[in-house]
Amino acid sequence: MSTVVRFAPSPTGFLHIGGARTALFNWLFARHHGGVFRLRIEDTDRARSTPEAVAAIVDGLKWLGLSWDDEIVYQSARAPRHAEIARQLLAAGRAYRCYCTPAELEAMRERARAEKRSVRYDGTWRDRDPSEAPPGVAPVIRLKAPHQGSTTIHDRVQGDVTVANSELDDLIILRADSSPTYNLSVVVDDHGMAVTHVIRGDDHLNNAFRQTQIYHALDWPVPEFAHVPLIHGPDGAKMSKRHGAVGIDAYRDLGYLPEALRNYLLRLGWSHGDDEIISTEQAIAWFDLDAVGRAPARFDFAKLDNLNGHYIRTADDARLTAFVAGRLEGMLGHPLGEAACDRLRRAMPELKPRAKTLIELAEKGRFYVADRPIAYEPRARVQISNDMAEYSRFPTRPHPTGAFPSGGWLARAGEYLKTINEGDWNKGRLSKKLYEFASHNNVNIGIIAQPLRAALTGSTASPGLFEVMEVLGREETLGRIADAVDLTAAS
Repeated sequence: MSTVVRFAPSPTGFLHIGGARTALFNWLFARHHGGVFRLRIEDTDRARSTPEAVAAIVDGLKWLGLSWDDEIVYQSARAPRHAEIARQLLAAGRAYRCYCTPAELEAMRERARAEKRSVRYDGTWRDRDPSEAPPGVAPVIRLKAPHQGSTTIHDRVQGDVTVANSELDDLIILRADSSPTYNLSVVVDDHGMAVTHVIRGDDHLNNAFRQTQIYHALDWPVPEFAHVPLIHGPDGAKMSKRHGAVGIDAYRDLGYLPEALRNYLLRLGWSHGDDEIISTEQAIAWFDLDAVGRAPARFDFAKLDNLNGHYIRTADDARLTAFVAGRLEGMLGHPLGEAACDRLRRAMPELKPRAKTLIELAEKGRFYVADRPIAYEPRARVQISNDMAEYSRFPTRPHPTGAFPSGGWLARAGEYLKTINEGDWNKGRLSKKLYEFASHNNVNIGIIAQPLRAALTGSTASPGLFEVMEVLGREETLGRIADAVDLTAAS
């Protein structure tokens, strides 16, 4: 029998990080066993389910690279089938009509609380003749659940879990308005979709007992269950907004790569020895339910950052450029030109070892695509403004080009760099010429490099100076030096 699993989110908001891990585990399980991974949108709560939430779930799964098989199933479209099954149970004597009014149910609950008993329906209409029904009361349909013995879940993660049937009441399967309830809908849909394994969060474990009783009442095979512990925050509490981002869209906006988040979510509650970096191909080959732990996993943003940094370092430069260019266009407020994108692509080998997120990568690469004159950080502006003073500390020597430009080291370095033609504009040649320039003037290269770095990048820290000059190119480099010289002249 082919393995069939499903991810069944309720579209009442974003795709939660915990839901994303559940989807990943289902997807990996299906791919590992050569089975089918299906997507069902449980949109029966019409008041809270929105098209925007459905779109967010679909977009989040696509971004994570979790492709589903077959068409999306919408639970609301199957409501007539759910109601039909409830009436079949009624006709078979495995369900019954309950005519209790809201007031009677509340009185039932009050008695249970007063007697310190679990609050459960007491079966008032379980064996009564419907002819005794009060007029004007629309009945619900309740499952005639077993009251003796116990119900056991053979869970692939939690092990065997047993509950006494006396602890489970006759749950409603069809409301008075003929709308089906959650537990009935899930069972009917899972059976109709031929689901063999139900992999979901352990907050659904209690539902599994009721759903198992529905399966038994219908004489349908019960799928295998695997209830995965929830994700907790660093403090051990259930993951929530106070711990940081909880929606997949937020992680995308924060600059995480989908493959990094997949790898991180895989390691939250599942292990394969000491392996931390696990490719998608390895994950498919290795994943199974026996390595899923029973204890809640704690989310660690520092570990995610480090893992994301690894995937950034190994990512294709053109792909990273496309990601970063889009973010930079948002920062700058206009599209990047072809030359700017090319500079960004050529800068990637130097930029990506320094970044842990795409946001960091965009911020570190921003100076490559900035419009002239570029903005200077305060410390960089000080270095540029002090350039003339630094120059005046050293004896004036004839300029190697024979020219005597006004200004300090920036102006003279700019004139010297003009002697390098476009064809020789590479980091090796640039390094050789600037060291020659420093030696000719009997100064440490740092005296020249510091204001030059500030002029080219707007910062006092950047990738290697000569790599920056090579990427910027001859025209852009000389133009930025001229802008900085103008700044010193005006100060």
